[in-house]
Amino acid sequence: MADRKIIELEQGWEFMEKGITKLKKILEGLPEPPFNSKDYMMHYTTIYNMCTQKPPHDYSQQLYDNYKQAFVDYLKETVLPSLREKHDEFMLRELVNRWSNHKVMVRWLSRFFYYLDRYFIARRSFPSLNEVGYTCFRELIYQEISGKAKDAVIALIDVEREGGQIDRALLKNVLDIYVDIGMGPMEYYDNDFETPMLEDTAAYYSRKASCWILEDSSFNLFMAMQSEECLKKEKDRVDHYLHSNSEQKLLEKVQNELLLVFENQLLEKENSGCRALLKDDKVDDLSRMYRLYSKVPKGLEPIGSIFKQHITDEGTALVQQAEDAALSKVFIRKVIELHDKFMAYVTDSFQSHTIFHKALKEAFEVFLNKGVSGSSSAELLATFCDNILKKGGSEKLSDEAIEDSLEKVVKLLAYVSDKDLFAEFYRKKLSRRLLFDKSANDDHERSILTKLKQQCGGQFTSKMEGMVTDLTLARENQTSFEEYLGQNSDTNPGLDLTVTVLTTGFWPSYKSSDLNLPDEMVKCVEVFKQFYQTKTKHRKLTWVYSLGSCNISGKFGQKTIELVVGTYQAAALMLFNTSDRLSYTEIAAQLNLADEDLVRVLQSLACAKYKILIKEPSSRTVSTTDYFSFNSSFTDRMRRIRIPLPQVDERKKVVEDVDKDRRYAIDASIVRIMKSRKVLGYQQLITECVEQLNRMFKPDFKAIKKRIEDLITRDYIERDKENPQLFRYLA
Repeated sequence: MADRKIIELEQGWEFMEKGITKLKKILEGLPEPPFNSKDYMMHYTTIYNMCTQKPPHDYSQQLYDNYKQAFVDYLKETVLPSLREKHDEFMLRELVNRWSNHKVMVRWLSRFFYYLDRYFIARRSFPSLNEVGYTCFRELIYQEISGKAKDAVIALIDVEREGGQIDRALLKNVLDIYVDIGMGPMEYYDNDFETPMLEDTAAYYSRKASCWILEDSSFNLFMAMQSEECLKKEKDRVDHYLHSNSEQKLLEKVQNELLLVFENQLLEKENSGCRALLKDDKVDDLSRMYRLYSKVPKGLEPIGSIFKQHITDEGTALVQQAEDAALSKVFIRKVIELHDKFMAYVTDSFQSHTIFHKALKEAFEVFLNKGVSGSSSAELLATFCDNILKKGGSEKLSDEAIEDSLEKVVKLLAYVSDKDLFAEFYRKKLSRRLLFDKSANDDHERSILTKLKQQCGGQFTSKMEGMVTDLTLARENQTSFEEYLGQNSDTNPGLDLTVTVLTTGFWPSYKSSDLNLPDEMVKCVEVFKQFYQTKTKHRKLTWVYSLGSCNISGKFGQKTIELVVGTYQAAALMLFNTSDRLSYTEIAAQLNLADEDLVRVLQSLACAKYKILIKEPSSRTVSTTDYFSFNSSFTDRMRRIRIPLPQVDERKKVVEDVDKDRRYAIDASIVRIMKSRKVLGYQQLITECVEQLNRMFKPDFKAIKKRIEDLITRDYIERDKENPQLFRYLA
């Protein structure tokens, strides 16, 4: 069979453009014969041929891009100008007409390009042709016009409320656009129309109520009659053109403004309303307000809402202030003070009523789960604890004040959704306090773990408790090692050696490397291995040199200075006992260190405050082409100096570790649920999974869905053959 003739992109697209131009003319009402089945097949076949040609003549991607561009051009050149020149009701009619035409255009073009949907788009997981078409309209037309359309629709609704006649069918068609544009979810209708419409409704009936108060002396009876009639009319509007989802919210708005108008007026009064009382700390007046409204059905709820909003506003203001790096350091202390202040209101002024406890909780949940100057509240809480618990921390407090602060931190943690993130940050900081002897008081360390255990459960603190226990055992182990060296003097390495043996499962994961140690250190490692084998033969030691520290003597001319450095730094410096000058490559080869670690080591020794090494060429950064030599002329007034490594931002790794742990937690939760239920629907499985995991973190629905798919591929569960929304547990 002869090879099919190649269709070049320009040639094929020229033909497709003629069809698109014809479609546009039809939509614009210009004289043009309709498409017949032959036209359709020619366009479909052209696309098919251009997508099935062998590379480099497979033009699937270009056709996909051109498909989108065809909409973009038409919408920009024709549709948008036609809408911009019309206003109010005329603009609404044009919008309805253009949306109707657009749907026709999407339907026809997606038929022509159907082969893309079936194969190219499916394989690449690109948005479908329909989705591309609707997205173009949303981004180019809807985003600009929706605000004007919303205003025009609300204006017509208000005309009808005043007794005027309007075209209800037109409003129904316009509001259908707000619904359809989301392609399933109702967010555009909800945010762009419903929310402003409800605000307008509230304002309208608030004005009406104010007039009715002045007009009628028998106000209660009159207001009841008016309310009933208004509610009936609003329900009728929902039936004719508003979306059914709006009914409950709309009726509640009307009821609120007409039936609780006196309460709202009193609460919102400028100088004596609830907000003013909270702002001015009028405790007695707030107590009086509580006593008054506690007798009104649902009378406390508006006060609770104002209370919640007031706390949210103050908390959000704290978050915004904390964008200043200096203020972010005192953010948690400020939040504790805020919590103390409003908890006093709840217990004293509002008699610990559940509505106000709930308002306090929800308000703190709002702003404590926002990002604070690039960090999360979980991280800042862990840092705050670290500053309290470590030696030389920024928080200088008495023992009683430390206990009180720790108690309040644990209370704040209850409002934070990412408790697992706090646990991981806290564990990282706890490990540094324990390993580098930075912890100020063991009793306080155990105290906060007890509090966290009561708040979050034993599983939350099990690793942290294991870390504290490990350090106690490590000290005993070190004592045994020193006794061993005393009894076996021939094995003594000739250096003071302290080894901290840890249990891998309790501690954060640390990067271990096959560092080529100096001979003196190798001997130390071998001696300890021999000792440890006398204690147990069932455990394997993995050396984490990145956490080690060394005290080495540096001879600089006539002066000897003791250098306190990390193991990596010590190993690098000791290379210069046998070599005067070494290249970066030579140091890397001799140490067997990763570039990332070696750059930090050399930077600390040659580019920082203490220049123990001289770098050629001299600069602030380390390059693989640099050379290094020992700085024999280095001097310092101190006889003992500490040379720290440049700080590494561990935040990214902590977040990655938490994400990985979350995947395991979601897997375990799904398997537990399915093992007990055997058969379960998709929605119920999601709900139960969220309920199980909510104590530690707020799981993302997409993440749960992904884990379900993964468990299906690993044969833990399977989809029901007849109902894909049903899952079965595989034993």
